[in-house]
Amino acid sequence: MKLATFTHGGKTRIGKVVDGGIVDLPVTDPSLPNDMIAFLEAGDAAMSAAQRASSDNPIPVSEVVLEAPVLKPGKVMAIGLNYRDHVEESGLEVPKNQIWFTKSPTGCVGDGADVLKPAVSDLIDWEAELCMVIGKRARNVPRERAHEVVAGYCCGNDVSVRDWQLRTPQFTIGKSFDTHGPIGPWITTSDEVGDPHDLDIKCFVNDTQMQGSNTKHLIFDCFDQIAELTQAMTLEPGDIIFTGTPSGVGGAMDPMQFLKVGDKVRVEISKLGAIENTMVEEDTSAVIG
Repeated sequence: MKLATFTHGGKTRIGKVVDGGIVDLPVTDPSLPNDMIAFLEAGDAAMSAAQRASSDNPIPVSEVVLEAPVLKPGKVMAIGLNYRDHVEESGLEVPKNQIWFTKSPTGCVGDGADVLKPAVSDLIDWEAELCMVIGKRARNVPRERAHEVVAGYCCGNDVSVRDWQLRTPQFTIGKSFDTHGPIGPWITTSDEVGDPHDLDIKCFVNDTQMQGSNTKHLIFDCFDQIAELTQAMTLEPGDIIFTGTPSGVGGAMDPMQFLKVGDKVRVEISKLGAIENTMVEEDTSAVIG
């Protein structure tokens, strides 16, 4: 099953993606919530209800705006240096321990949304990533049970402001600019994906392929990541985990290549679909209140 957050007719709600369109779940089954986090918190009963929901009269995808599948995730966690070829192109050693940083929830935007080119940097890079969406509250989860807490998977782009990322030992601020965490186009549920460690992942900039790999090359796989994180924190429904990027980022090229206004970045992952986002100039007007 594929679950989307979408806007249609001025209203934002959740839906089930079917051939030809999106089924408006709260309209089809009024017991279901409008919000993805509330839906995930409702657990297996809500999933079953969504699966049973009639697929008649879907809204054409062309008539909706696909939002980030989870609009305001409580946490967005991301792991660094998690493909061997990316470690090598970065000139670093393979990490012995998982390297974690956070991304701001205000970075999460959907397929087709603009990504802001900040005024404070010209070193904006792409990173195609598989993202996990947490479906159940989880703490101290052993690796062999980690699959139980994953609602599904989606495409992600860990947009990185390289000079801000690397000017201190902590990556967080350089990874947390607004709009710099596109995810989508929807959540493909775990039962439909099967093994998340055999998915082709690609990134294109203006139709030129920059990255190409498979999730079987993760150093720490999806379930290793959940086991590690839940020793430290409680993962909650709707939390997003970026699982790492393969080689082919602009900052590792010779000469380096970075995104400019007007550039389009497309991330494709087998079974999950694709997201494409365009870099636009940031509005630097002050916002207070």
